[in-house]
Amino acid sequence: MELSVKSAETRVSRATTELRALLRLATPIMVAQLSNTAMGFVDAVMAGRVSPRDLAAVALGNSIWIPVFLLMTGTLLATTAKVAQRFGANREAEIGPLVRQALWLALAVGLAGALVLLSARPILELMGVAPELVAPAMGYLQGIAFGFPAVALYYVLRCFSDGLGRTRPSMVLGLSGLMLNIPLNYVLIHGHLGMPALGGVGCGWASGIVMWFMMLGMLGWVIRTPVYQPSGLFERFDRPQLAAIGRFLAIGLPIGIAIFAESSIFAVIALLIGGLGATVVAGHQVALNFSALVFMIPYALSMAITVRVGQALGRGEPRAARFAAGVGIGVALAYACLSASLMLLGRELIAKMYSPDPAVIAVAAGLIVYSALFQFSDAIQVAAAGALRGYQDTRATMVFTLFAYWGIGLPVGYALGLTDWLGEATGPKGLWQGLVVGLTCAAAMLSLRLVRSARRRIRD
Repeated sequence: MELSVKSAETRVSRATTELRALLRLATPIMVAQLSNTAMGFVDAVMAGRVSPRDLAAVALGNSIWIPVFLLMTGTLLATTAKVAQRFGANREAEIGPLVRQALWLALAVGLAGALVLLSARPILELMGVAPELVAPAMGYLQGIAFGFPAVALYYVLRCFSDGLGRTRPSMVLGLSGLMLNIPLNYVLIHGHLGMPALGGVGCGWASGIVMWFMMLGMLGWVIRTPVYQPSGLFERFDRPQLAAIGRFLAIGLPIGIAIFAESSIFAVIALLIGGLGATVVAGHQVALNFSALVFMIPYALSMAITVRVGQALGRGEPRAARFAAGVGIGVALAYACLSASLMLLGRELIAKMYSPDPAVIAVAAGLIVYSALFQFSDAIQVAAAGALRGYQDTRATMVFTLFAYWGIGLPVGYALGLTDWLGEATGPKGLWQGLVVGLTCAAAMLSLRLVRSARRRIRD
């Protein structure tokens, strides 16, 4: 009996220690992610105060650039796991060459992403978006495209810092970027200080400027702070090495595709309902934007889980890596209980923060209910995916998420929302019901994969 009590106390003590270490890493990341997502919240609120048309244009622009952004940054997210494992193994001299090649990759994908955004008009037209929304949506995307190369470079430097366990810079720069974004939005939306009044389009240009500000800020931080110097990041200049970049892509591209698979479903839904009018699109955008804001907490946790798992594996401690993953998933589930409750109780108040239009509020409040329902599965799947990144087990994650979101979630949502195959079409509500199904399937598959990966590393 006494031995059992001591064993339980030891487990509690380990969990408490791991929880503290996880939260020390995750809290600055949370602030940074919330700050970045809050820029989208600010864009939506400030554009919504101009008109439903401006809010809808921002919503449609977001449906294009955010999936591209997540594909790009997800690919670069491999930097965190690779740096964390080398740091945990005391192989810091290998980090500088790795990150230099990641920066070359970031520059390439940042420019490619910008070209995709600038060429998005046929996508909007193909999806039947109302003609009066195409031009402002493209103007918004042009501003975002201006900042894409910068944000790609910023993300690699941020992942480098996170992998070393230094997450404070991303928090400081995230908050600074948000503080800069608000006055820039005001000036460019309403046309102050001699600038033309751009409406919702101004939000895109403000975001592009902020992306450059954050990149330059992170670059200065890394150059000037002594803790980064052992990695030797800027000691020499390396040309692009295709073999090294190829190895990086082998880990990073599946991460990017997996994140893209989830985010693109929301984008496709926005495009599918684009022909239903500005009110429906605006209501969807409100629910989506707030859901993205809430999601940043478990997403930040997943990034911290990647670091904890990666560093434990670098030290040669696979059991500690498994324990870190379990604690992280537990924290994510606890947060899901809180977020789901608040969303259900305050859905109308949340919608009113974005728009005074009663029709927009009604649509948004109805969709927030479904967002509350998938908080649990979303928390599990993102935390498990973060742990799998730490194990550098990313290809299976890509396959599972593609199947869950595109093979199950989207077809179910399409059938419920836009056809009479399963009864009367329910519009955006049916599409969001499909999201609940898809996320639940993803959570189950990724959890099973994590258990298998952890057991295999312990056996090895």
